[in-house]
Amino acid sequence: QVQLVESGGGLVQAGGSLRLSCAASGRTFSSPGMGWFRQAPGKERGFVAAMTSSGSTTYYADSVKGRFTISRDNAKNTVYLQMNSLKPEDTSVYYCASRSWNSRSYYTTGDYAYWGQGTQVTVSS
Repeated sequence: QVQLVESGGGLVQAGGSLRLSCAASGRTFSSPGMGWFRQAPGKERGFVAAMTSSGSTTYYADSVKGRFTISRDNAKNTVYLQMNSLKPEDTSVYYCASRSWNSRSYYTTGDYAYWGQGTQVTVSS
C-alpha cells in the first residue's frame, strides 16, 4: 500500500501561483511514475500532469502546458505541482496518484493504483 497526502491548496486570485505538495509513504517512488489529476464541481476527474519514476520525462494536459510544472524531491518523498498564471478554470480539487506497474499510459485514472484525499484550489477572477 502507498499513502499519499496532498497539501498547499487554497484561494488565489487569477494570475497568481500555488505550489501543491504530495507527501508519500510506502513505495510511491518505486512505482513507474506519479501523476496529478483534478476534479471540478460537476465534472469528471481529469489528467493534469505526470512524470516517470526517474523524473526524466514529464507529461502535461494541453490546458496547463506552459503554466504548471511537476517535479519531485526524492529525499523528502514528495511530488510537487507548481501552478503559475492560474485561471478560474483551474478551480478544482487536485489529487496526486501513484501509477500502476501494469498501466499502459499516464493519462487516465485507470493507470494509477493509489490516490491521495485531494486539496482544494480555488481561483477567483
